[in-house]
Parts: sequence; C-alpha cells; structure tokens
Amino acid sequence: QVHLVESGGGLVQSGGSLRLSCAASYSVYAMGWFRQAPGKEREFVVAIDYESEKIFYADSVKGRFTISRDNAKNAVYLQMNTLKPDDTAIYYCATSGRIARCVKGDIDCWGQGTQVTVSS
Repeated sequence: QVHLVESGGGLVQSGGSLRLSCAASYSVYAMGWFRQAPGKEREFVVAIDYESEKIFYADSVKGRFTISRDNAKNAVYLQMNTLKPDDTAIYYCATSGRIARCVKGDIDCWGQGTQVTVSS
C-alpha cells in the first residue's frame, strides 16, 4: 500500500496563502485533496490525474486553489490563495486508481492529514 506524507499546513491570516505538499512512496494515478472541518464530514477539494490533464475542483475553492503534481517525485501540491476562515480544516492527501473514483471519495489510500487554520 502506498504511503502518503503531507506537509505545509499551519496558521495563516484571512487572505493569506499556504502551499501543501504530499509525497507518495511510489507512483500513483489519481491524487487529490480532501478536508474535514470540526464537526463536519470530510469533503472533496480537488483531484488530478497522472498526466495533469484532468483536474476537478470543488466549487468552494475554484479560482483560489491550484493543484499540481511532479511525477518524478511522486508528489502533489496544493497552492491555496485568498484563504478564508471557512477553509480551516484538516487537509488529507488521497490516491485512487481513477480520477472519477477520487472525486467521488472512493479512495485507495489516505495521508495522515495536515492542519490548516485561517484566522479572521
């Protein structure tokens, strides 16, 4: 089973930026990010296929978040700009064999999560 390690979370003021990273122990097809805020269910944020040709964003982050990947490093990144307090959550890296499954939350492997806190 692939091992995922996230990094880059932290505390930032509203309107600020953060960049999350996720490194996989080996190459995987679809990678994505989910998040879970206190008292809420885990929700889809964004997913990307291996070729970076198919990318899907949740409406709540479109225009503010950008996903990218470096297949040579088996890594995926999430650049988060114009952060809002509602973005506060634990962010989880995830992998799936197909991007459609990833978008639907049908995940093969989860990372341990990284906390993102946006203060108002």
